[in-house]
Amino acid sequence: MDAGKSTLALQTNHNHAARGRVGLIFTTKDRAGEAVLSSRLGLTHQAVEVNPDFDFWKHVVQSLTAGARIDYLICDEAQFYAPAQIEDLAKIVDELQIDVFCFGILTDFRTKLFPGSARLVELADRTEVLQVEALCWCGKKATHNARTENGAMVTEGDQVVVGDVVEDADVRVAYEVLCRQHHRRALTAARAKAVSLAPEPLPFG
Repeated sequence: MDAGKSTLALQTNHNHAARGRVGLIFTTKDRAGEAVLSSRLGLTHQAVEVNPDFDFWKHVVQSLTAGARIDYLICDEAQFYAPAQIEDLAKIVDELQIDVFCFGILTDFRTKLFPGSARLVELADRTEVLQVEALCWCGKKATHNARTENGAMVTEGDQVVVGDVVEDADVRVAYEVLCRQHHRRALTAARAKAVSLAPEPLPFG
């Protein structure tokens, strides 16, 4: 999170399209809503929504059969794809000679690999860490994604819950990137600030 992966996905699409190549963009559970790829910088692009039953192979083959030209695929939020969908993407690369660029995060708020990410690492021709480093509130490199509910960090719950979208009356879900040390301590920026502002204990009992 916060490393600019969706921005890079949009930039990758722009670079290839500028050279006359034709591509398709896919995403799922984007913060901006269905069938939209968005970045935190405010950039957006129409996309194909990938639901749990979406068949990449069938979609691409049908498009090619109908006469469409497809040189590459941009796949954002790939951590949410099913392992079988990742396998279809590998098949598209091998059998149809179409480039596939996947963007996503590896682990969830519990520090566990997403099934889609695990399969992607297992099958990818190449993996790259983004050059823009996300930073923890302390200034160290952020390596973990923390989920908060009403401001408090949680480590249990459903693996996939989209945050930063709807203000629910009861529970507001948000995410924050932390270094490993502060993720282990459940010390978010808000909690660290609260602790620093707490009055010092009096020097007598």
